[in-house]
Amino acid sequence: MDVLINVFVGLHIIGIASLLGGFLTQMKAMSAGTARFNPAMLHGALTMLVTGVALVGLNQADDQSVNNLKVGIKLAVLIVILGLVYVKRDEETVEKAFFGAVGGLTIANIFIAVLWT
Repeated sequence: MDVLINVFVGLHIIGIASLLGGFLTQMKAMSAGTARFNPAMLHGALTMLVTGVALVGLNQADDQSVNNLKVGIKLAVLIVILGLVYVKRDEETVEKAFFGAVGGLTIANIFIAVLWT
C-alpha cells in the first residue's frame, strides 16, 4: 500500500507543478495585462483534485490518520482555484486580480500542505 500511496503523492506533486508552472510562466504577461489560463493549469488542478481524494481514501484504508480539517481547507482552496480557472479558461485575457488570486491560492495551498503538521 505504501508504494501506491507514494505513486499518488508523486502524481499530486506533478499536478501542483503544472498549476504553479502555468502561473509562473505567465507572470510577465500578467504584468502586461495579457495573461490567460492555459490548459496546463486546468489539468494540473484537476490532477490535484483526483489524486488528493485518492490519497485521503488510500491513507484511511491503510489505517493512517488523516487531518480532516487540513484536507477540507486544502479542498476548499482547490475548488476556488478550479472555479476561477474553469470559468475563465476560454477568455483571451484574464484580469490581473483573478490571475493573481489563482497564483496566491496555489502558493497558499502548498504552504498549508507543507507547514501544517
